[in-house]
Amino acid sequence: MSRKTDSTGSGKLWGGRFTGATDPTVERFSASIHFDKALARYDIRGSIAHARMLGESGIIPADDADTLVHGLEAIAAEIEAGDFPFDPALEDIHMNIESRLSDAVGPVAGRLHTGRSRNDQVATDLALYLRDACEAAQRSILDLRAILLERATEHIDTVLPGYTHLQRAQPVRLAHHWLAFFELLGRDAQRFRDAGQRLKECPLGAGAIAGSTLPLQREHTARALGFDAPTRNSMDSVSARDGALEFMAAAAICMVGLSRLAEELVIWSSSEFGFVELADAYSTGSSLMPQKKNPDVPEIVRGKTGRVVGNLVSLLTTLKGLPLTYNRDMQEDKEPLFDSAATLRDCLEVMAGTIATLEVNVERMATAAQDPMLLATDLAEALVREGVPFREAHETVGRIVAHCVGGGHNLGALSRETLQDFHADFSAGSAELLNIERSFAQRDLVGGTARTRVEAALTSARSEIAGVAADLGDGIET
Repeated sequence: MSRKTDSTGSGKLWGGRFTGATDPTVERFSASIHFDKALARYDIRGSIAHARMLGESGIIPADDADTLVHGLEAIAAEIEAGDFPFDPALEDIHMNIESRLSDAVGPVAGRLHTGRSRNDQVATDLALYLRDACEAAQRSILDLRAILLERATEHIDTVLPGYTHLQRAQPVRLAHHWLAFFELLGRDAQRFRDAGQRLKECPLGAGAIAGSTLPLQREHTARALGFDAPTRNSMDSVSARDGALEFMAAAAICMVGLSRLAEELVIWSSSEFGFVELADAYSTGSSLMPQKKNPDVPEIVRGKTGRVVGNLVSLLTTLKGLPLTYNRDMQEDKEPLFDSAATLRDCLEVMAGTIATLEVNVERMATAAQDPMLLATDLAEALVREGVPFREAHETVGRIVAHCVGGGHNLGALSRETLQDFHADFSAGSAELLNIERSFAQRDLVGGTARTRVEAALTSARSEIAGVAADLGDGIET
């Protein structure tokens, strides 16, 4: 079945080659304005820099360059005020802005696209967007880390079981536990910072693929837009999307860490654990069971992690088979990128609020940490200090644990004589050897749970937060 098209010109900014109109279904299918309008401010910044360069280099008259800049500034104000008439028939944000500029300043608008392509234009917009997105992610991570540090400082003497395989393993300080996520998020922030460091070259002037025959001053536009220099290869400039991939990979890794933190809050807030209670502002109820208080916020964070991971896989899959240089498939980079940035921002914000407002049940945590079995390793290491090889000590304590489990005995109440029935080198009874405070104190090594080490970690964390806040220009209290 054939489709009719107009015999008149297509009306597109690229329409000189065409005599027929685009099929309406193709217009709907290929339009990107509904999502790439998020690039509007960056597109106008790039266009203003380009127009000024064209005027200063004599490629277009200086008066025309001024007219273009004034027109673009007026359009920017329209967009900020919400008065801009976005038109899906014009495909994307670039053509929408240029068409509106033509309405505003007349034929001189046709000079704006001199020496550039939508290929290098969108690559530049994307680089500007990614630079801001990397910084925004660092700021949001900084806020959450500052709250974790505040809660860790508050709970340096709160003790709870640490877990491996979701089984009680060894006692830890809650401060030490929360500082673990502080460290994890610190590496996330470094990934976004590193990604931003690789966005210092400007694609503008690369053209569609091979640059331009016009005497463009690419260094001028690069500096005007805050880049260090122009990109060094025109083909790479318009085809590379590894900046977006790197941001999305960092976002996915960060979301996985947030999901693990969220999972702990879900578990800890259950009746079976009862370690924390989430504030009403970060919980919901049941439409059927009036007694329920559900940890919906951390559950949604946990769920959205799959979305951000999926976005990364989506773009990796889109790019993996594309030849150089630009292909229209690459339009599919923006929706997953924008979605990942927004999802990460929201998840960091609500997790910061959740952690800041939750109530810790100190007594419930302490009771759970009193199980003497959590100090079984300490019993083995007591033998090691007597010169016993660790494997032998481990096997010995394993037999003692089996004795306690099988006979209903308390590991923390075994006499020296009983212990010596299993190994002659025990120097005291378990009541003397197994003590939580002594256990903490003996872990006086870098990264350990001794109070002095955790205090030192808190001091270091405060210094780090202050340094990062200063770099980002934030006034976070530490």
